[in-house]
Amino acid sequence: MQRVAQDWLVLTIPGNGGAALGITTGLQFLPVLLLSPYAGVVADRISKRVLLQVTQAMMALASLALGLIAVLGTAQTWHVYVIAFVFGIGAAFDAPARQAFVSEMVGAEDVTNAVSLNSAAFNAARLIGPGLAGLLIGLGGGGMRATGWVILANALSYLAVIAQLRRMDASALHSPRPAARTPGMLREGVTYLRGQPKMLMILVLVFFIGTFGMNFQITSALMATEVFGKGAEEYGVLGSVLAIGSLTGALVAAGRTQVRVRLLMGAAVAFGALEIAAGLAPTYLAFVLLCPLLGFSVITVLNSCNALLQTESAPALRGRVMAIYMTIVMGGTPLGSPVIGWIGEQFGARWTLVVGGALVLVGVGLAVVVRRAAVARLEPTTGSTPAVAPAMLRP
Repeated sequence: MQRVAQDWLVLTIPGNGGAALGITTGLQFLPVLLLSPYAGVVADRISKRVLLQVTQAMMALASLALGLIAVLGTAQTWHVYVIAFVFGIGAAFDAPARQAFVSEMVGAEDVTNAVSLNSAAFNAARLIGPGLAGLLIGLGGGGMRATGWVILANALSYLAVIAQLRRMDASALHSPRPAARTPGMLREGVTYLRGQPKMLMILVLVFFIGTFGMNFQITSALMATEVFGKGAEEYGVLGSVLAIGSLTGALVAAGRTQVRVRLLMGAAVAFGALEIAAGLAPTYLAFVLLCPLLGFSVITVLNSCNALLQTESAPALRGRVMAIYMTIVMGGTPLGSPVIGWIGEQFGARWTLVVGGALVLVGVGLAVVVRRAAVARLEPTTGSTPAVAPAMLRP
């Protein structure tokens, strides 16, 4: 709900357009780019359950501040920029701990299913939230104050998350022994990843998808308002139908016991092609019908990447591995969203999707090249394929 409301709040402030929307999104994700690697070190050193309570409280306070100034009708663009950045700091420390925490709640044999079910729960919320936000904003008149009440509802929701984290039985978790504080912990994680060809391939792929392909907050808002001339309700519908595809993809993935590279790469190609098609959609209805397919393909890619990294990374390094992953998949947004917003202003909203989809396809090809180069680089070291290669090269 807040994602829709925050974007709509930016657009309700006079003089704002695609560029301001892109800057807001970029500032929210910039801390992920700057702080996530260090956040992964923190997640490996302390209890993830405790860390998550702190990060959830920080994001709740940021949402509360944004909601209050919107309800009071005093929100200005720079207010949104600052609060989005503060919110992003909390998210930067929350994301790697939350992702790695999934594997602590279940045994190793259930990680793939747990990742998918976690994604399904998240996307069920995405299915309900955007449409509900658009409806409530519309019923409230579509102005700043109505948007503020939606943001305040999000601020209250964090209390439920914190309460459930506190109620967990810590003795039932599969938590590794916290890593001792040693110099070069972050460098250790980077060195570890450099020796894993399949993980390197995943990181290259998610960089292009996260940076250029997943700017739905910007692209959907611009397509709804500028191309199809729709309002808040129709914009909210786009988020919901996108989540239908994501939820379906997550539920399908929950039935898999392993993830194959062929599925991962095929879904990435499909996502790039579908995004180009969405940019060329002739009508609002055609765009709506393509959104579930976009959601299905991108969640298949992200779930596959997440599950592979969690199942194949060393437990003592999992927080750092997931932090680097989240840095790339989310931290690329500050680089890509202003560019995508600028493209929308200069060339039109359709080009935000066409260019984004084309760059995703470029990323697929580059990921394959990087993986092959990494395998070739490691082979001469031992005179044969490294011990980890059979799992990594599984089709």
